Amino acid sequence: MAKIINNKLKLYGFNNLTKSLSFNIYDICYTKTEEDRKKYIDYIDDQYNSDRLTKILTGVTDIIGASILNIAKQDYDPQGASVTLLISEEEVPLYVLDPSCNRGILTPPRNNIVGHLDKSHVTVHTYPESHPQNEISTFRVDIDVSTCGTISPLKALNYLIGSFDSDIITIDYRVRGFTRDVHGKKHFIDHKINSIQNYIERETKNRYSLIDMNIYQSNIFHTKMRIADMKLDNYLFEIKEEDLSEKEKQIIRMKLEKEITEIFYGINVPKV
Repeated sequence: MAKIINNKLKLYGFNNLTKSLSFNIYDICYTKTEEDRKKYIDYIDDQYNSDRLTKILTGVTDIIGASILNIAKQDYDPQGASVTLLISEEEVPLYVLDPSCNRGILTPPRNNIVGHLDKSHVTVHTYPESHPQNEISTFRVDIDVSTCGTISPLKALNYLIGSFDSDIITIDYRVRGFTRDVHGKKHFIDHKINSIQNYIERETKNRYSLIDMNIYQSNIFHTKMRIADMKLDNYLFEIKEEDLSEKEKQIIRMKLEKEITEIFYGINVPKV
C-alpha cells in the first residue's frame, strides 16, 4: 500500500505525470455583406490580439499556481494571433534561469521567439474565418495547457470558458506517463475524475448542451458543449433583430443553426 502523509501520496522522486488540457471555442456571427464580414474579422482581431491573449494566459498561470519562465507572442497579417508561455511548477531561481527567458517581462526591442518548450507550457492560437456564400463568420480559439507535477490545468477551466464568448466549446483532457510511490508502484493518475464536467460550474452547464466521450482506461476525457438558448440579437453584426422581418429572422436562424450543428458534430449537413 502506498505511503500517504497528510493526505498526500508519498512519491519517489519527481511527479512525472503530464496533464494536458486542450480547449477549443467557436464564436459564430451573422455578417450580411462582404463589408460586414471584413469588419467582424477586424473587430475580432482587435479584441483578441496577442496582448489580451497574453493577459488571459497569464491569468491561467496564476490560477494553476505556476511561474512564468518565458513569453513569446505574435500578431499576424491579415489576421490571427499566437502566444506561448513556458512555465514551471515552482519559481526558478535567477542563477538557474536560462538567459533567453524573459520571465514574462516583454520589452519593445525584443523579438520573442520560442525555440523550445519545457514539460509545462501554455499556448493559444486564433483563427478568424468567414463564409462568402452563407453570410456566416466564425472565430476559433485553440488553447493548450500542459503541466507536470502536482499543478493541474483543470483549475483554470472555468476561467477560460468565461474569458470568451463561446457558442461551441470542445475540451480534451489527458493524463500521460506515470509516477512512482516510495514502494515502486506506478500511478498513472493522481486525482479522481470521471468527466471534465466535474470541473465545470453548474451555471455554465445550464447554458449549454453537453456530451461526453471518455476512454477511462487510457485517462482520456472529451467533452463537447453547444449553446442551448440561441438569442438572435447575440449573433447579429451591424444590424438589429428589430429591423428584420420574420422571414429574414427565420432564414438567419436556420443558417446559424446549420453552422453550429456542423461544427459541433464535425460533419457537413446537406442542404434541404
